[in-house]
Amino acid sequence: MRESLINLAYLAAAVLFIFGIKGLTHPRTAVRGNQLGALGMLIASAAALIDLQVLSYEWIIGGLLVGGAIGVVMAQRIQMTDMPQMVALLNGFGGIASTLVAGAALLEAVAQAAPTLQFSVSVAASGLIGAVTFWGSLVAFGKLQGILGDIRIKGAQIFNAVLLVSALVLCGWLIVDPSAVWAYWAIAIIASILGVSLVVPIGGADMPVVIALLNSYSGLAAATTGFALNNNALIITGALVGASGLILTSIMCRAMNRSLTNVLFGLWTPGEDKSAGDDIYAGRIKAADAEELAMLLDTARRVVIVPGYGMAVSQAQHAVRDLVNLLETRGVDVEFAIHPVAGRMPGHMNVLLAEANIPYDKMKEMDEINSSFEQTDVAIVIGANDVVNPLARTNPSSPIAGMPILNVDLARSVVVIKRSLSPGFAGISNPLFAADNTLMFFADAKQGALDIATALKG
Repeated sequence: MRESLINLAYLAAAVLFIFGIKGLTHPRTAVRGNQLGALGMLIASAAALIDLQVLSYEWIIGGLLVGGAIGVVMAQRIQMTDMPQMVALLNGFGGIASTLVAGAALLEAVAQAAPTLQFSVSVAASGLIGAVTFWGSLVAFGKLQGILGDIRIKGAQIFNAVLLVSALVLCGWLIVDPSAVWAYWAIAIIASILGVSLVVPIGGADMPVVIALLNSYSGLAAATTGFALNNNALIITGALVGASGLILTSIMCRAMNRSLTNVLFGLWTPGEDKSAGDDIYAGRIKAADAEELAMLLDTARRVVIVPGYGMAVSQAQHAVRDLVNLLETRGVDVEFAIHPVAGRMPGHMNVLLAEANIPYDKMKEMDEINSSFEQTDVAIVIGANDVVNPLARTNPSSPIAGMPILNVDLARSVVVIKRSLSPGFAGISNPLFAADNTLMFFADAKQGALDIATALKG
C-alpha cells in the first residue's frame, strides 16, 4: 500500500508538471502554470523523502533553508535584463546536482552490492551529461554577463572529439567494471573540460540557442539519474525538461535559419570590419529629434513597435507603455512585433511588456505581423538590430543570410531608437539604419520614448 501511494504521488506530480508546462505556453496562464509546477515539485519531493525512509532530516532541512534563502535573494534581485543569465545558472545547478547524486549513488552501490547494468549505464550518462551541462552553463553565463568574449580556439573541433571519445571509453569501462569508481570521476573531469571547450567558441548571437540546449541537457541528466535511483518522478521530470528543451532549441534554430550542428561547432561567420560599416552608413544616416518624430507620429494611423535587447537594457518598457497609451488616445492603432529570438532568450520581450501591463493581444509573433508592415505608417525599432537587418534577405554571403527577420524596412516610415550605430550580436552593419525611409533617434531607449511622448503632448 505504501509503495502504491508513493507511485500515485509521483503520478500526480507528473500530471501537474505537464499541466504546468502547458500553462507556461501562454502569458495569460503562465502564473498558474508556474504554481502547478511548484506544487508538483513539492509533492514529488515529499514522496521521495518518504520513499527513501529518511531517518535524519537535519542536513535536508539545512539544505532547504540555505538553498531557499539563496533562491529568494536571487529572485528578488535579478533584473529582467539578466534573466537569461539566471536561466543559464539554474541549468548548470541541475547538471552538477545530477553528477553529484549519481556519484554518491555509485559509491553506495559499490559498497553494498554489485550494481546492475541499468544502474551502471545511467550513472555513466549522468556523470557525462551533468558535467558538460554545469561547465557549459557557467561559460554561457559568463558570455551573457560580459565576463567572457568570443574566443576562437584553433583545432577546437578535433580537441572536442578527442575529449568525447575519451569520455565514452571511460563510460564503457565503468559499465563493464562498476567498481572502478575512479573512472566515474575521470568521466566528470573530462566532461567538465568538454563543456567549457564546447561553449567557449560559440558566438554571443547563438547564446539563446545554447541556453535552450543546455536546459535540455540538464533534463536528460536528471532523467538518467532517475534511472540510477529507480525514481519515477525524476525520470518523468527529466524527460519532460529534456524534450521541451530540445523542442525549444529546434524552434530557435529555425527562427535563425541555422542548424544545431552549425551552432554547436561555432561556425558563425566572424563580423565584418569597420570599413564595411562606413561604406554603408557614410552620408546616408538621417538623424531626427523628438519634435520631428512627434510630427511624424501625429499623422500616423497605424504604428508597429519592434522591441529588442536595447529596450531591456534601459528598462524602457514602462516609458514605451506610456507612449503607446498616448498614441491610442489619438486614435492610432498600435501593435508590437515580437521576433522569436529578440532579446537573449525566447519570450524575453513578451515578459518585459507584460510587466508594463501591455495587453497580450497587442504582442504579435513574426509570422503573424510580417505581412502587415507594408500597411504600417510608422515602425518604431527600440533597441533591436539583427532581427530587423535586411541583409538576411538581400546578401547570401552575410552571416545572417536566410535568417527570418521582421520586415520593418517595408513600412512607410521607420524610426530607430538606438544609442549608436554599433552592431548587434552578429557583429555586422545594418542597412536599415541608412535606408531612405528611416530616421535615427540617437538616445537611450527609455529616455527616447519619454522625449517622444513629451513632444507629442506639446
